[in-house]
Amino acid sequence: MESVFPGSIWLIGGTTESATISQMLVEAKFSCWVTVTTDSARNLYSQNPWLQVWVGCLDSSQGEKFVHQHRICAIVDASHPYATEISYLAIALSEKYQIPYLRFERPLYSKENGERIIFLESLEKLLNSEWLDYKRVLLTIGCKALPLFQNYHHRSQLFARILPKLESLEVALASGFSPQQIIALRPPISPELEMALWQQWQIDLVVTKASGKAGGEDNKLAVAKKLDIPLIVISRPKLTYPQQTSDLSQVLAFCQEYVF
Repeated sequence: MESVFPGSIWLIGGTTESATISQMLVEAKFSCWVTVTTDSARNLYSQNPWLQVWVGCLDSSQGEKFVHQHRICAIVDASHPYATEISYLAIALSEKYQIPYLRFERPLYSKENGERIIFLESLEKLLNSEWLDYKRVLLTIGCKALPLFQNYHHRSQLFARILPKLESLEVALASGFSPQQIIALRPPISPELEMALWQQWQIDLVVTKASGKAGGEDNKLAVAKKLDIPLIVISRPKLTYPQQTSDLSQVLAFCQEYVF
């Protein structure tokens, strides 16, 4: 469906923050197109005549068609901190067609290394270390990264927490995880459930991402400290954004400046 408004905002979504932003924008009567990659993510957004949701993965040619067809005049990127491909695409389109771009980045929860909290730049750094050796390791890093661990099952006892989706389960099984090594839960997860799971599996080490409070990072840090279990946090990818904020009021001001 083509937008009937003079100019629309492209909100790159799929996160709880993007749902909040979408509500804020439609209340201000901005025409908004949200892009998400799954049908389940569509449910984050309320039905509103000012809001349309596009489901799928955009490539370069589709992205160009999208910004022209829907007369995109501003881009608000509220995608997941590790969803770098869509951010790269949006930045490239903004530069090519002179469309103002703003990255909304959820705040980091913690930046400090500690005796039991270790920040690593990438999963490759982890896999090339001895951290995993002879440990019972819980991976809370999403299903896409699990194939990287396929050849490490002989070095440690690996467990994976994934989203309750068929495709996530298929990836985990294909990566060498048995059903006894997989649990499917959708965040947020309470500290009590987090702790019970770690204790049930007798976890020695947890690997997660710096996904902020929305990704349950605060609960994992608290449980790791309480159980005295090392927590390895994989740092966010380093992207250079044209503009960036963690302030919702700045998102609204940005849209007020550029939407016509």
